Amino acid sequence: MTIIVTGGAGYIGAHVVDALSRSGQEVVVVDDLSTSAADRVEGHPLHRIDLAAPDATARLTEVMGDHRATGIVHLAAKKQVGESVAQPEWYYRQNVGGLGAVLEAARATGVDRLVLSSSAAVYGEPDGGVVDERTAPRPINPYGETKAVGEWMVRAASRAWGLRQLSLRYFNVAGAGRPGLGDLAVLNLMTIVFDRLESGEPPVVFGDDYPTPDGTCIRDYIHVADLADAHVTSLSYLEREDRAFDTFDVGTGRGVSVAQMLAAIGAVSGRDTTPTVLPRRPGDPASLVTTGARLREELGWAPRFGLDEIVASAWEAWRSQRDAGIEPVRPAR
Repeated sequence: MTIIVTGGAGYIGAHVVDALSRSGQEVVVVDDLSTSAADRVEGHPLHRIDLAAPDATARLTEVMGDHRATGIVHLAAKKQVGESVAQPEWYYRQNVGGLGAVLEAARATGVDRLVLSSSAAVYGEPDGGVVDERTAPRPINPYGETKAVGEWMVRAASRAWGLRQLSLRYFNVAGAGRPGLGDLAVLNLMTIVFDRLESGEPPVVFGDDYPTPDGTCIRDYIHVADLADAHVTSLSYLEREDRAFDTFDVGTGRGVSVAQMLAAIGAVSGRDTTPTVLPRRPGDPASLVTTGARLREELGWAPRFGLDEIVASAWEAWRSQRDAGIEPVRPAR
């Protein structure tokens, strides 16, 4: 099988490419390289395509045809909550429009297997903070809305022309499978904290007055290597005829607060992680944790790594990249 991985040169994408390759799949990478690095996927064909560009469908159709693709893992998307609140129209163009181009090219070339990168953001701020796939999606920011729309789109394609699809709702992804695949983008909690510590600045906590035990937000953190393996398992699931579900949460079922994460980072790094507390950001739910039961019961998959491994591997990768002179990718201000 030949799998197209959109966003495959990114942090999560490179781990997915690695996991698929180790499982015996041929992998072709499509990425605009806006927050990624080509050297992460050396040895694999790489096509630089902006999925929101007017010619994206035509270029993807050519790539899928030339490589005789049999499946797609669609990861490419913008993912910052605050940015989506400030620029909702751009987020819809990028995330919904980009997926539209992928689906049009898949239909044109007969590629009928697709695993969609979705997000726990589709749940919004659920009662009690613990969810499973039966929880009604109620996104509270444009980023989450684009992910919910994406799930509708792939499901509609399944009804219209037989696409075999499923959506993986990622919870908070962190860690590194090996140092060379660490997160380069200063966009997630751990890398933001690492970056500020190395700049001599304290970490920033957005709100310490949430209705949680320590007042800070609680999230479910999943090791990126575990998440990558879940994609391999998901592609195998699409080969089955008795697929009962097409949405799966990918998390550990254990909540970690921002304060607890800062303490864990301090223990591993040896740095002072006492934060500066700022007001809450719009669109951030107080708590979001999954049970993870459906993925275990239906696919027989469970995460292998916990918080200690996540933090230790992330810090090792961060330090390794700095020692190698690799600069982090910071968002434009």
